[in-house]
Amino acid sequence: MNDNGANRIRQTNLKRLYETPPWDWPEAADKIFLEILSDNHADSSDRILTAELAGDFTVINDKLVDVLLTILQNEDESEELRGRAAISLGPILEYADTSGFEDPDDNPISEDTFRNVQKSLRRLYQDAAVPNNVRRQILEASVRATLDWHQDAIRTAYSSDDEDWVLTSVFSMRWVRGFDKQITESLDSSNRDVHFQAVCAAGNWEVDTAWSHISGLISKKVTDKPLLLAAIEAAAVIRPEEAGLVLLDLTDSDDDDIAGAANEAMAMADD
Repeated sequence: MNDNGANRIRQTNLKRLYETPPWDWPEAADKIFLEILSDNHADSSDRILTAELAGDFTVINDKLVDVLLTILQNEDESEELRGRAAISLGPILEYADTSGFEDPDDNPISEDTFRNVQKSLRRLYQDAAVPNNVRRQILEASVRATLDWHQDAIRTAYSSDDEDWVLTSVFSMRWVRGFDKQITESLDSSNRDVHFQAVCAAGNWEVDTAWSHISGLISKKVTDKPLLLAAIEAAAVIRPEEAGLVLLDLTDSDDDDIAGAANEAMAMADD
């Protein structure tokens, strides 16, 4: 079989995996991903998609983490692939940081792998030779297992004139404490993505100064659905004692997602 034929088969298999829930993936999915990511001659779009899939909790392991980190550190790889590899490391960093390593069977990766990723991400972030877009995605991934250096990195990014860096900083504030003032400021951003991340961060840290803005988003008839869903979730934790009054009308929404989110948020507020 020639290379074109092999690539077509590979693309078909990847497409099927992408369209299949991860819990229904075959046992060998991790080996498929490992093979594609390790093949420098594989189609670029295949490797980018594979890097995305490889970060799923159902397949991630030490070997996949190692190959994602190798791609991230390789300056000959494309920015898009390196950035995607960085982002895919975020969820397992958060899980490992939260669950710890007292029982190795409870964690898909070893503590040595976890520490190596943290150390490598910090080094790469501080390397000026790494493209800015990749550095931003490194910060977004690394904050999910917070370390002392993240505070200064977020402050620097937030003060940037580059909106992409500001967006990264506000996204990162969802995981790192101490930015209530900046989160509240960002609720008034004209950048829709920054605004959305600020609502999520406000909910995560129960930022009381965000209440009037978030309750206003819920009351408006024109709030975009993703932003409204984020505001609903935030309202339940910022002021649970007042959330029910704000959310009640939405429980009868014709949109099942909105009605379900409102009912769930009210139950959370009651608890």
